[in-house]
Amino acid sequence: MTDTPARLLNLLSLLQTPREWSGTELAERLAVTTRTVRRDVDRLRELGYPVEATMGSLGGYRLVAGKALPPLLLDDEEAVAIAVGLRAAAGSAVDGIEEASLRALTKLEQVLPSRLRHRVGALGSAVVTMTGGGPRVEPAALTALAGAIANHESVRFAYRAGDGAESRRHAEPQRLVASGRRWYLVAWDLARDDWRIFRVDRLADVTATGARAAHRVLPAADAAEFVESKLRNLWPTAPAVVDVDAPAGVLRSRLGQAPGEVEALPDGTSRWRVDADRIDWMAVRLLMLNLPFRVQSPPALIDRLRTFADRAREATE
Repeated sequence: MTDTPARLLNLLSLLQTPREWSGTELAERLAVTTRTVRRDVDRLRELGYPVEATMGSLGGYRLVAGKALPPLLLDDEEAVAIAVGLRAAAGSAVDGIEEASLRALTKLEQVLPSRLRHRVGALGSAVVTMTGGGPRVEPAALTALAGAIANHESVRFAYRAGDGAESRRHAEPQRLVASGRRWYLVAWDLARDDWRIFRVDRLADVTATGARAAHRVLPAADAAEFVESKLRNLWPTAPAVVDVDAPAGVLRSRLGQAPGEVEALPDGTSRWRVDADRIDWMAVRLLMLNLPFRVQSPPALIDRLRTFADRAREATE
């Protein structure tokens, strides 16, 4: 390969993969000598790319983190993925990230080939991001927590509970969980000697202590499942029993992924038993079945259905 700029770009593309390349491997890939590889590596370093070389029979070259961010080589799918991610970040719940995301997206779109610019533009015109309605999260809090998680350090922070009560917490962070437009921290609360979840938008003054966090096993398959279970426990639940004038198979197909158990009754109808955590949701779900039904319990569900019926009647009179 005699075209030096093209060869440098190919070399850079190889080095950007997360592995170490020997000089011989690179020479074979580029169809040049190992001496040419060494010269090309020096050229990349002059351009600001931090290429690290290790000596010995198992040594080689790899790209490492540097003081500045040099240009990156992206394939088509990677460029489109980054553009999509930047568009989504522009409507993020992370405070202050919108402007930075739009600046980065503008720079990226300026250098995209026309075929990719068309793909990204078509996606942007077809997708609308909802930007309102969620609490704002400080980027500094996210980065401080993420750093403490990566370094296995405990943290101290100020926390404001849902009722407005303020406290200082000392915790060992385990994971950050993004759920819709909310961020949650899963951590071991050292003062309470138990696992807790914290709304990140209610945290302030996050400081890593430098103290090593203990290795602990989360009582769930993963952090997302733990947050979901904790949030579910915050909702008031009531066992609901509803008889439906339809065979059990028909009711199961209408319910889809809805929770609960369906029981076939002797008269050919069926019964749905479920823990109703949100009465409004339960009422709407029953109406969407488009099947005759009778609520056996709880009374609150019957009252909610009557309220819906009154509103529908008023709206159609």
